[in-house]
Amino acid sequence: MRRTHPTRLPILPVLGLLATLLLPLGWTLAPRAAAAPAATAADPVRIMPLGDSITGSPGCWRAVLWNRLQSTGYTDIDFVGTLGPQGCGQAHDGDNEGHGGELVTNVADRNLLPARLAATRPDIVVMHFGTNDVWSNVSPDRILAAYTRLVEQMRASRPDMKVLVAQLIPMNPGNCAQCAQRVVDLNARIPGWARATSTANSPVTVVDQWTGFSTAADTYDGVHPNASGDAKIAARWYPALAALLDAGTPGDPGDPGDPGEPGGGEPACATAFRAVSTWQGGYQGEVTVTNTSTAPVSGWTATVAPSGGARVTQVWNGSLTTAADGTATVANTAWNGTLAPGASTTFGFLATTSGTAGTPSAAVGCTARAATS
Repeated sequence: MRRTHPTRLPILPVLGLLATLLLPLGWTLAPRAAAAPAATAADPVRIMPLGDSITGSPGCWRAVLWNRLQSTGYTDIDFVGTLGPQGCGQAHDGDNEGHGGELVTNVADRNLLPARLAATRPDIVVMHFGTNDVWSNVSPDRILAAYTRLVEQMRASRPDMKVLVAQLIPMNPGNCAQCAQRVVDLNARIPGWARATSTANSPVTVVDQWTGFSTAADTYDGVHPNASGDAKIAARWYPALAALLDAGTPGDPGDPGDPGEPGGGEPACATAFRAVSTWQGGYQGEVTVTNTSTAPVSGWTATVAPSGGARVTQVWNGSLTTAADGTATVANTAWNGTLAPGASTTFGFLATTSGTAGTPSAAVGCTARAATS
């Protein structure tokens, strides 16, 4: 779908006036055939925000996202869910499927999602789910298995379901010292899971909600977003969701985005991490950056957040800066920044680890810049 445009004004009928003029001359008009029913507008695209309290209690990033979509012309949409709005102080479509306290593993194990899908019939699912599982020390393997089960159920509901899945925002509650690292460990696994799960007909797109999000500045309790956090979450969902709306969703004729419209030609990239080799106190890693948009990009910036307290110390095929929390930012070099649609490049790095570090892993993400004409 594209942004909505003004409706064309109808042409006024003239047959009645013509008949009045012809009757005195003894002429008559043949009866008109029954008018065809007026064409109805396509149904709005139905978008389900799915998750736990970060999505639904009150989940005010949904209000921010809804109003940004509306203000930039994406008005033919409908947020859906079996739960209603829970405040937020601004008008928005508050329907959602964000159940406070819910674990994604419980939703999968208890088969709760199919009834919710049947009641709301979404075309797109926007999912930030797993915070309570991380808090409960559920393993990444079990969480990702639950993700797979939910995607299977989404596709049973609609074979061409589009799914946006978040790398979770950071968490650092006072009563869970291990939670911060557990989120990093899960997030590092999500891109690989998404690549294995995605299909051409039902793509699974990863949205990096972790990078640049601060539990100190963007939450009120180390877990749940405040107004600043809501704005950051909405800003990350927006380009990914706009790109789906522009590309065409189930039931939409597939209207490609025009240049200059929101999401039309929006640059996008994906990242994948692998450990190349390990040794006592360190390892060598490699990150692949892929242009996932339909237009060339002229540059990219990747983030690498190693798990287990590791720190990136050296990078090649990129330019390194490191934040105080250990997150590494890597910018492209002059020779590997331009990527055609679908093209990839790699950069490598060395990281130091503690003596007790386990298998190397890292949460990675990227942003892309559009090519200039």
